[in-house]
Amino acid sequence: MAKRIAVVKPEKCNPAGCGDYLCMKLCPVNRSGSECILKSSRSKIIIEEMLCVGCKICSNRCPFDAITIINLPADFDAEPLHQYGKNGFRLFNLPVPKLGGVVGIIGVNGIGKSTVLKLLGNVFSPNLGRLDSEADTKEVLSFFKGTEAQLYFERLYSEKLSVSYKPQQIDSIPVHYSGTVRELLLKSSEKALVEAFSEKFDLSKILDRSIKDISGGELQRVAIAASLMKQADMYVMDEPTSYLDIKQRLKVARNISSGLTEKNTMLIVEHDLIILDYLTDFIHIMYGNPGAYGVVSQSKSSREGINSFLSGILREENVRFRDYEIKFQKHTPAKEKLSASAVAEWDSLVLNLGNFSLKTGKGFLPKGSVIGVLGENGIGKTTFVKMLAGLEKPSSGKISTTVKVSYKPQYIPSDSGQPVSMVLADALINHKAQLITPFELDKLLDRKVNELSGGELQRVAIARCLSQDADLFLLDEPSAYLDVEQRIKLSKIIKSFMEEKGKTALIVDHDLLFVDYISELLFVIRGEPAISGELIGPMGMEDGMNLFLNDLFVTFRRDGESGRPRANKLDSQQDKKQKKANKLYYA
Repeated sequence: MAKRIAVVKPEKCNPAGCGDYLCMKLCPVNRSGSECILKSSRSKIIIEEMLCVGCKICSNRCPFDAITIINLPADFDAEPLHQYGKNGFRLFNLPVPKLGGVVGIIGVNGIGKSTVLKLLGNVFSPNLGRLDSEADTKEVLSFFKGTEAQLYFERLYSEKLSVSYKPQQIDSIPVHYSGTVRELLLKSSEKALVEAFSEKFDLSKILDRSIKDISGGELQRVAIAASLMKQADMYVMDEPTSYLDIKQRLKVARNISSGLTEKNTMLIVEHDLIILDYLTDFIHIMYGNPGAYGVVSQSKSSREGINSFLSGILREENVRFRDYEIKFQKHTPAKEKLSASAVAEWDSLVLNLGNFSLKTGKGFLPKGSVIGVLGENGIGKTTFVKMLAGLEKPSSGKISTTVKVSYKPQYIPSDSGQPVSMVLADALINHKAQLITPFELDKLLDRKVNELSGGELQRVAIARCLSQDADLFLLDEPSAYLDVEQRIKLSKIIKSFMEEKGKTALIVDHDLLFVDYISELLFVIRGEPAISGELIGPMGMEDGMNLFLNDLFVTFRRDGESGRPRANKLDSQQDKKQKKANKLYYA
C-alpha cells in the first residue's frame, strides 16, 4: 500500500472560496506536470495517493481544513479492512469478541469505533479497501486467515452466530418505529420477558406511552432492553449510557453484565470510563488520526487497557498515540476552598415548578473554585443552575450576588445560521490561546452553527460561555457528546482558566470520572425525581461523594497507577470493607 494516507472531506472543500483550487496550484507534483490533485466529477478535489510525496503543502494551505495528509511509519504495512470511498476514512483490523466476556473499545471520536461495531454486528460487510464494492465472504475469510477473527466471521456468515445490535443514534428510533413502548418491546420478545425487563430498566410506568413522547434517557433504556431481550450470541452496545444519569448508568451496567452467560459475549463502546471499567473484562484501544484512519490495539485486561489509554502509550506494540499522560491528582483540602469569600450566597430557598419542589438550606459559592453538582435526572440540578443564572426566581428566599454570570445551558440551540467566528468573537479577541487553540476551534470558524456536530457545538458553546466578561460560570452537562480525551482536556482548561483569573465555575454533569477530575467542592441534590429535591452543600469531595454514593449502594477505590476512581463490584470484599468503614469514595 501507499506509505501515506490522503483524506479529503468533500463537505469542507470550497474551490470558489479558496481562489479556484488553490491546492492544485500549490502541489509540487501538479506543478511538475503530473496530476496528483485533480477535480472530481462533483467539482471537489481528489488526491492520487501513489503520486503524493507527503509534503503537506495542500493540507497546510487549505483555508477550509478539507485535506489531511498522513505519512505512515516505514514499518506500517497493513492493508485496510474497510475504506469509505476514495480519500476517505479507513480502518485497519478488528477486535476479537471473547465468549463469556464483555469486550470494550476505547478511543477518541472519529477513530472508527462505530464502524468496528457495525462490521462485527454484520450491519454491513468490509470492502478490504475497495472503492466500488464490498468483498465477498471468501475474501474476508482469507483476509483473516489464521486468526480468531476468521472463526468469528465463519460463524457469522454461516448464520451460526446471531447478533443483537443497539445503535449509537437512538434518536432515530422514533423515526423508524411508531406505537407504544410495549409494542416495540414485544417485537423483540414475549410478554413475560417484556414485563421482567421493564422492571429491570425502570420502564413499567411508560410501557403504554408512545415512543415519540418519551425522553432521551427513557429511549436509551428502551433500546438497551429491546437489544438484551433478543436471544443472541453477541450483543453489540454503542454508547449505552448517553442521556442517563449516574444512578441509571450503574443500574444499567449491573443489568447488562448479569444477563450474559458463558455462551455469549458483548462488545461495547463507551466514553464513561467508570462504566467501561465496571462492565468489561477486556479492552481494545483504538488510535490513529480522527477522520482519517483507525487502528485497533491488541486485547488487554480492562484495568491495563484503560491505564494504557490514559498513559498514551502501547508498550507491547511500541506505539505512542498521545504526547502527554493523563493523571488524577489529589484534591485541594476542602477547608482552604470553603474559607474563601463568596461570589453568591443564599439562606433557605424554595422553588415550586408545577408538581416539583426544590429546597435548599443556607449556602454559598466560594470564589476561585470549581464546584460540581451531582444528582439524578429530574432532581433539580438544572433548576438550581437557572436560579443562579437569574432565569428562574425562587418562590421564597433570595440569592445575593453582585457578580456577572455566564451560563451554558444543557440543551444548546443548533438552528442558527451564524458563522462560528461571529459566535466566538469575544473568545477570538481575548482568549485565543486559552480557549480557541486548546479546544481546536480554529478549524470551525468558517462554518455555520447549524452545520456542527453535537461535539463541535458543545465545544463552541463552552468557549463562548467562558469568554464572557463574568465572575461566575455555570455549565450544565458540558461533557455531553465529547470523547474521553476531550472531557479531560475540557476539565484542564476550565480548572486553569478559573485558577489564573480567580473566577468560580459550577459544573453539572453525569460522568462521575469527569466530575472527580474537575471538581474541588461538591453540591449534592437528593430527593425523589420529578417530585422534590433538596440541595446540600457546598462540601469537600470526600464528604460529598460519600453522601451521593450512599444512595447508589456503590463504593469507589483509587487505581494505584493512574489515580482514577474505579467502582467496586457489588458485594466484593473491597466493597464490603469500604461500606463497613463508611468510606465509599476513597479507599
